[in-house]
Amino acid sequence: MATSKPGSPPAPDRAAVNRALVRLITKAAIGLGVFLSGFVINEPAPYELYMAGLIAIWALFGLRISRTAAVLLALLVLFNFGGVISATQMPDLKSAPLYIAVSLFLAFTAVFFAAIIEADYRRLQVIFRAYYLAALITSVCGILGYFDAFPGADMFTLYGRAKGAFQDPNVFGPFLILPMIWSIHQILTGRLRALPLHLLPLLIIVFGLFLSFSRAAWGMLAVAMILLPLILAIRNRSNKFRLKLIILAILALLIIGLALAASLQIPRVAELFFERAQLVQSYDSDRIGRFARHWYGLVMAVQHPLGIGPLEFGPIYGEDTHNIWLKAALDYGWLGFIAFLTMTMLTIGMGLRILLRDRPWQPFLLCAYLTYLTHVMVGNVIDTDHWRHFYLLIGIIWGCVALENRYQENERRMGKIIESRSNGRQ
Repeated sequence: MATSKPGSPPAPDRAAVNRALVRLITKAAIGLGVFLSGFVINEPAPYELYMAGLIAIWALFGLRISRTAAVLLALLVLFNFGGVISATQMPDLKSAPLYIAVSLFLAFTAVFFAAIIEADYRRLQVIFRAYYLAALITSVCGILGYFDAFPGADMFTLYGRAKGAFQDPNVFGPFLILPMIWSIHQILTGRLRALPLHLLPLLIIVFGLFLSFSRAAWGMLAVAMILLPLILAIRNRSNKFRLKLIILAILALLIIGLALAASLQIPRVAELFFERAQLVQSYDSDRIGRFARHWYGLVMAVQHPLGIGPLEFGPIYGEDTHNIWLKAALDYGWLGFIAFLTMTMLTIGMGLRILLRDRPWQPFLLCAYLTYLTHVMVGNVIDTDHWRHFYLLIGIIWGCVALENRYQENERRMGKIIESRSNGRQ
């Protein structure tokens, strides 16, 4: 035991210092992994390489998989096993093994995040801060790229749309939804004097999403901005708080409206905006457009219960199905489809069951849940099975579900102890 001279400050406890150091390293390791999810210009991305190493090291030093996380793991493994079976239907495997390997890896990341969150809910704050920072930086990249602010900045754009440090604007836009919801939540539930601290970063991220010209992301943000204040109003019955929500919501709409109006003064922005703002594009309604491919995909899914093989639909019809349910059925077979559907329904159902409970992790769950819900909705018109942040959202929700299960078990245990003591006194 460390000793100190009389009158001098006590010597630090070496064990306590070591624990603090481990916690610091742990937070940094988790934060870096989440931060890297915002930079996927090429594959394999740094995120894959880093997270593979992090999960392996964590497993060696005691990654605990609870019953809740084990259910998620089983469903995701079953989903990918369906993909393996589907690959056997291909005359030439092509890149199918790599595709399934990436799918399985992303599944492991979801289970990993669920497990580490269950172990310590305070890690949610690290995850959200790292995600927010990544979103802010990748938004700045997208904005600078869109306006060609420096030589080579066009690497952050695609087809005249901002894509940040992603391969596709349609992934870049949805990636920004969680930090926007989190920022809006902080504004609505925090003190008014903290508003300026959140406003500028929020406007940068919103502008990045706007310049992605992703109709899906625009719709996701609109849905989230309606649901978030509504749920907060239901959860908090104070009329004063509800009045504050109304005032801030009007203020937010006004600021976003003014920012949008200012952006539309730029001719190239206005031209692409009105083009993208049309609900149905030509590539949606063409003879082999998005909607036609949905029908063709449905027919093929019914005819091929084992699937047709990963990435096989695109070469046949020119593009992928752009529908996560058809993607699951065709690339992962009926087995994969059932596993994915079951996981989705459980994630929505279990998350909703605990959404309004007063817990330290409730704000994080609420924001992740609304973001996940919008991703499920947009899955009807786009493939989300390889979006890294999508699996992070799944991990956050299942981690919070596991936290709630453990909380309830502790409550029951304490109740039994109190009851036994009461019986003993009698």
